[in-house]
Amino acid sequence: MLWSEPENRPPEDMREAQGMMRRAGPLLALAVVLAMVVLGLR
Repeated sequence: MLWSEPENRPPEDMREAQGMMRRAGPLLALAVVLAMVVLGLR
């Protein structure tokens, strides 16, 4: 094994990216719904 880190624990940047995606997911969905409403009203 070349990796010094244990397999069950993801690297720091990956955990950070997962947290960011978890926060951005609902915001992205809300933005898509808002865009569809705005386009539907026009």
